[in-house]
Amino acid sequence: MLLDEIKGVNDIKNIDPSDYQELAQEIREFLIEKISHTGGHLGSNLGAVELTMALHLFLNLPDDKLIWDVGHQSYTHKLLTGRKEGFETLRKFGGMSGFPKRKESDCDCFDTGHSSTSISAGLGLVKARDIQGGSNTVVSVIGDGSLTGGMAYEALNNAAKLETNFIIVLNDNNMSISENVGGVSKYLNNLRTATAYLDIKEGVYKTLKDIPKGNKVVEGIRKAKSSFKQLVVPGMFFEDMGVTYLGPVDGHDIQAMLRVFQEAKRIRNAVLVHVITQKGKGFAPAERHPARFHGAEPFDIETGLPSKPRTTANYTDIFSTVMTKLGARDKKVVAITAAMPDGTGLKRFRNMYPDRFFDVGIAEEHAVTFAAGLAAGGLKPVVAIYSSFLQRAYDQILHDVCIQKLPVVFAVDRAGLVGSDGETHQGIFDLSYLSSIPGMHIMAPKNKWELSDMLKFAVAFDAPIAIRYPRGEAYAGLKEYRAPIELGKSELIYAEGDVCLMAVGSMVKTAETVKEKINAAGYKCSLINARFVKPIDLEAVKWAVENHKLVVTLEENVASGGYGEKVREAVDSLQSKTQLLTIAIPDEYVEHGNVDLLKQEIGIDAEAITDRIKKEMES
Repeated sequence: MLLDEIKGVNDIKNIDPSDYQELAQEIREFLIEKISHTGGHLGSNLGAVELTMALHLFLNLPDDKLIWDVGHQSYTHKLLTGRKEGFETLRKFGGMSGFPKRKESDCDCFDTGHSSTSISAGLGLVKARDIQGGSNTVVSVIGDGSLTGGMAYEALNNAAKLETNFIIVLNDNNMSISENVGGVSKYLNNLRTATAYLDIKEGVYKTLKDIPKGNKVVEGIRKAKSSFKQLVVPGMFFEDMGVTYLGPVDGHDIQAMLRVFQEAKRIRNAVLVHVITQKGKGFAPAERHPARFHGAEPFDIETGLPSKPRTTANYTDIFSTVMTKLGARDKKVVAITAAMPDGTGLKRFRNMYPDRFFDVGIAEEHAVTFAAGLAAGGLKPVVAIYSSFLQRAYDQILHDVCIQKLPVVFAVDRAGLVGSDGETHQGIFDLSYLSSIPGMHIMAPKNKWELSDMLKFAVAFDAPIAIRYPRGEAYAGLKEYRAPIELGKSELIYAEGDVCLMAVGSMVKTAETVKEKINAAGYKCSLINARFVKPIDLEAVKWAVENHKLVVTLEENVASGGYGEKVREAVDSLQSKTQLLTIAIPDEYVEHGNVDLLKQEIGIDAEAITDRIKKEMES
C-alpha cells in the first residue's frame, strides 16, 4: 500500500505524481474503516483528502505553518505526518486527539476546536515570522461555514494591510458558488493567476506608488476596472478588502491546486485561494447525508447506519419535543441556533414554524444580540447553543441581554463533560461564566421531565434565564418527584440525616448512587436537587447545615465560580461548624475520552465521591 510508505512528515513528496489518486483512495478507505469503529468527524475529512495532500506537497512542514480552522478536518494531515498508528486510539482517553494538538506533533502549529479562528492565528504567525526575519510560508485553511463567523472578517480586515505573503485557503463545499462563475470568470481567473500578469500588476502598482500622488492613480485604476470585474470575476468582495483572490479551483485536483498555491506564494500580500470540495466524497452515505456524518458515531460501512442505534430519548430530543409544543401554544416563541439546527434539536421547530426559526450561521455573538433584539421587540426568543460555544458570546449575554433584563432563554446543550472531542468542547465552564453575570438566572434539570417543566417555566419568565443540560440519554428516574418549579427553590428528595447531598442537574443521578453506598456504609443520607444555581436556595442550605454533620455539593462544572463556591459562601455567612465538601471538576482542561472514564479520572464518579465522604465522616 502507498499509505504504508508515509511514515513521517514530507514522505508524501516521495510518492510518484501518477499515484496521487491511488493514495487518496487508500486514505479514504483507511478513514472510513477506522472511524466506523471509533466514531469521529468523517464527512469533513473525506472532502479534504486531496486538499490536504496538495498542501503537504506544497509546504515544507514543520518549518512552514499550516493552521486548520476548527480542525475536525485534520485526519488526513495526521496521517501524512506519521500518525497512522494513532488512529487505533483516536478520540479515546490517552489516545490521539480528533483535533490538531501542538503537544502531539511539531506539524500542528496551533490548537483549534472552535470555528473562525484560523485567519487570526495565521496572521499572528505571519507577523511573528516577519518580526524575526523568517521566510517560511504560512497557510490558514478556513471553511465556508466558518466564514459566517464575524471573527474571520475581523482578521481579514487586518490581513488586508499586509505587505508580505500570507495564504488563506477557503475550503468551500457549497457547490452553488462554482456553478455561478461560468466560462468568462474562468478565463479571467486564468489571466489573473498567470505569472506574467502578476509580475506586471505588482510592477506597475509599485512604480506608481513611488511617484507623487501615485496612490491615487493606483486607486483610480482599481476603481475603473472593478465595475466590469464585479460582474464576471468571483471574489471581488475579498479584492475590495485588499485581499488577492485566486480561484475557484477544484479541491479534488491536486495538480491544479499545486499550480495555484505556487502562484499564491508569489504574491506579497494576503491572498485567498478558493477551493471547491465535496463533503463526504468517496463514501455514498456521507455524500447523501453530510450532516449525519459530520460527527459520526460508530457505523456499519455497508449501510452507513449507526452500529448501536439509540433506543431512548436524549436531552436534546426532549428539548426538541417541548419546543414544538411551546411553538404551537404561543406564536411569540421563536428559536435561534448558530448553524446547528440538527445538533440542538431545533430541526422539528424549523420544519413546523419556519417563520419563527433563525439559523444565523456560526455566529454565537450575533445570535445572542439578535435574540436580545427579538425580546426587546416583544417576542420570546429561545437560543439553543452548546455550552462550549456559548462562552464565545459572553459579552453579548452580559451587555445586550442582562443589563437590559431582557427575557431571553438560553438552552445550554452539551453542558458538562461531552467526551471524545476533548478540551475545546467540554461544557464545564457555563455555571461559572453565566453565574458571574448580574441578572442571569440558571437552572439544571435532574431528569427529562424536569427539563420539560423548566423550559416551560423559562419561556414564561420575564428575565434572562438559562437551562443547562448534558449530552446523552435523558435520565428517567425520580419521576415521582415533580414539584412545580419555583424561582430559586430547590427540591428535597430524601430527608434522613448525617450527610446531605446537594446535587446540580446531571449529578442528581450520581448522587442517588452515592446515597445508596453511604447508606450501606451505615450513614443516613439526605438528597437535595438544587434545581437553581442562581439564585441558590439559601433556605435549603440553612436546613442542610442545621440538620447534618456533612454537606456535600455535586456539580459537573469546574470548581472555580461554580455551585459549590456559592454554597460555601452561604455556609460561611451562617457561621456554621458543619463540614462542607465540594465535588466539582478540578480547575483544569479535561482531555478527550469516554465520559464515564473521565469522571473516574477526575474523581466525580459515584465510587470516588463515596470514598471522599466516608473519609470526611471518619476524620
